Parts: sequence; C-alpha cells; structure tokens
Amino acid sequence: MIYTTILSVKVNTSSFKIPSAYLKHEVEIDIYTPDGILGNEKIELLLLNDGQDVAKMHFSRILEDAHHGKRNHRLVVVAIKASEDRLMEYGVAGVPDFKGRGAKAQAYNDFVIKELLPFVKKKIAMPVSGKVGFAGFSLGGLSAFDIAWNNPSVFDVVGVFSGAFWWRKKDLNEGYTDADRIMHAKIENSATKPDMRFWLMTGTEDEKADRNKNMIIDSIDDTIDIVKILLDKGYKRPANVFYYEKVGGKHDVPTWESVMPAFLDWAFEV
Repeated sequence: MIYTTILSVKVNTSSFKIPSAYLKHEVEIDIYTPDGILGNEKIELLLLNDGQDVAKMHFSRILEDAHHGKRNHRLVVVAIKASEDRLMEYGVAGVPDFKGRGAKAQAYNDFVIKELLPFVKKKIAMPVSGKVGFAGFSLGGLSAFDIAWNNPSVFDVVGVFSGAFWWRKKDLNEGYTDADRIMHAKIENSATKPDMRFWLMTGTEDEKADRNKNMIIDSIDDTIDIVKILLDKGYKRPANVFYYEKVGGKHDVPTWESVMPAFLDWAFEV
C-alpha cells in the first residue's frame, strides 16, 4: 500500500520599511512567505491594504491552511500597513470625496505600482508566474479595487471586504443621489472592461445606515450595485464576480478573518 503524505507548508513573516518618494514617508509592510520555495512552483502574489488589521488575524495559519493540498502553488502575501494619512491615501485616484478625502489616492497608486511591487519582487527573487491579486477591508477595499481597476495589466483578481463603496462626491444633505457614488460612476464610465475577477463581501451587520429606507443597509446596497454594474459590463457570475454575504458579519477584523479562507480559495484556486 502506498501512502501519500501532504506536507504542511510553514509560512514565515518578514517586516520591512519602504521609503516612498510619492507618499513622502516610509511605508511598513509584512511579507508572508511560504517556506521552502524551490522556484518550480507557480508563485502567486496578493497585496492586502490595512496590513495593521492583517496583523491582528492568525494570518500565517490561514495561509498555511490555504496551501494544504496545493502542491505546485505558492502564494506570497504582502500586508501594507496604513499610514496616519490613511483617509487621504485610500480612496479613488483623482476624485476626492465630498470632504476632500482620498486626495492622495493617486500618489498611493504610484507607490504600489512603482515602488512597492518592484521591492517585493526583488525580495521574492523568483518570477511571479501565477495570479496577482489586491484586496482590502473597508476603505482599504475601495482603494484595492480602484488600483486594480486602474492597472489591469498588473492585477488579475481583486477582493473587497466590507468595502466603502458609499464613497461619494456629495453629502447626503447636499442633494445626493446614487449617481454621486464615485466608484460606481468610474466603472460605468470606463470604456474598457479589464480582464479581471472580483470577490466582494459584506456582513449583514456591517452597519445600521439605510439612506434610502429600503430596509437594506447601505454597505449591502452599495456592494450589490457594484455587482450589477460589473454584470452590465459583461462580467459573468460566478466565474468573474462572486458576492459573499455573511449572516451576522460585522465591520470588524474577526468577521474579515473568518471569510479570508473563502476569498483565498476562490481567488487562487488551482
């Protein structure tokens, strides 16, 4: 009788500070790297915004579990810690919200593409031959979506956990309509359809706000409207678009941690 042993994959964590000319400060990152990469595996890469939240999860264990049985795939994850200027650096590039937040989103986009990715690829020291993803939580999810959408030659998959898709050009008391939502308008007005896959998640207890009084919280409404726009552009469910609504899910790290394995499995399936 022949026994097949699936060896567990150990994940190592390294921390770095990257000086950024675009953001004019250092950016702290944690890189989660599977042990014993030989170079003949398919190496994949995931960037995560709000790396300070990732640090509160049992993320090494989640990543070790995600590798179980995936003999020829290795996923490297880069958790980017938000700076004190998070509300300015996260958002939609070129379009600040009604309070002027997100004014440095283009600079953050440039940091990710021109400074972070070259640094990380140099550290990995082997070609990233598989998929490249970008994901984030809340406003970090909006930022990840925007940067991936802006750079379709770089990213293959995007994940948004409790995304801040409410991000808007007008305040609610300034004659706001749903057309003022910045990311929705950007997708609708994009001439092209990036070859990309989208995993979007909300929790049924993400918040209590319900601006249109339809008995559905805004985070669910806004995310489902993103799904509808993506489908209108020609993306297909579930191959390109996956929506995960977690019953009882809150706007917090334990909720996002609980659904992270589902995202990793969908985004980087063998």
